Amino acid sequence: MTKNNNFDFLRFLFAILVVVSHSFPLSGSNETKQWIYEITNGQIVLAQIGLSGFFIISGFFIFQSLERSSNLKEYFKKRFLRLFPALFFVLLFSVLLAPFVYNGNITFLKNKEVYTYLPFNLTLYGFQSGIKGVFDQNPYHAINGSLWTIRYEFTLYVVLAFLFFFRNNRKIKMIMLSAVFILFVFLYNFCLKRFGNAELFGFQGVHVLNLGTFFIAGSVLASLKLQNLKNKQVILGVLLLLLLLSLYFGIYEKTKHFIFPIVVLLVGFIPLKFINNFGKTGDASYGIYIYSFPIQQTLMYFFKMDTYTLLFSSVVLSIVFGYLSWHCIEKKALRYKRIKTA
Repeated sequence: MTKNNNFDFLRFLFAILVVVSHSFPLSGSNETKQWIYEITNGQIVLAQIGLSGFFIISGFFIFQSLERSSNLKEYFKKRFLRLFPALFFVLLFSVLLAPFVYNGNITFLKNKEVYTYLPFNLTLYGFQSGIKGVFDQNPYHAINGSLWTIRYEFTLYVVLAFLFFFRNNRKIKMIMLSAVFILFVFLYNFCLKRFGNAELFGFQGVHVLNLGTFFIAGSVLASLKLQNLKNKQVILGVLLLLLLLSLYFGIYEKTKHFIFPIVVLLVGFIPLKFINNFGKTGDASYGIYIYSFPIQQTLMYFFKMDTYTLLFSSVVLSIVFGYLSWHCIEKKALRYKRIKTA
């Protein structure tokens, strides 16, 4: 696919929105203080936009990655190289940072959670939010509260991989994806009270149904080859109007899984001058996302910042760390994608 699109900018923007949104609870404020929450009557916070956008774009491009993969080993190799090298280093960074912000009742090296933090989180499914004694005096105690989404995303990669066995039958893939999408939308809109609080293997029902539906929507649109749609600008204009109307009438929760995925992808596919080549300096979005939380927690530990001071300083530092992560770790790891898998 041509790089003449806005997706590098969108990923960057969505990562920044998460950082901005986290600045509120991490500074002891509340996400409901955000201007967007107030003008939408409590229907949206910035982190919600960011995460939803991430999962939509991921669902679209991971489906295409699966289509291009000659076998499942190659597919999972690409997914591993994209997620785990950077994840390992942010976890290592957090463990190395921990002694400088530690106020535990026992000595640091005798704290068992110090030794389990990196391996547990690297498995994704043994998520450990923090180390007792680290950031305990902060308004929010986790070391890196952003990492919880990665296990959801990786699990969706695994689920999507089952379509590989039907790779030569486009019709079946479309039917299967559409059926799962309809099921998830139904469960989210009509059975959320029953399944939303359910938990299985650390997965919460509300996140599976919400983020999972956005991811599947992206994959459905990839299978339909949305990029080939004509009159994109006109359709985008109509959908933006519908999106605003759904917010005005307070029904965004009911319509978001239908409208927002198409809006995000159409915005991505309509090239905008100065934005469509945004990624020429690298893709900092993943680095921004995974480093921002410990950066914000550290700033709060040492400087006890107010919300907006934390917001601006953490955005700047997160962007710096994001680009360092891309150029020093992620970009180098992704070179191994070119090595053919037997």
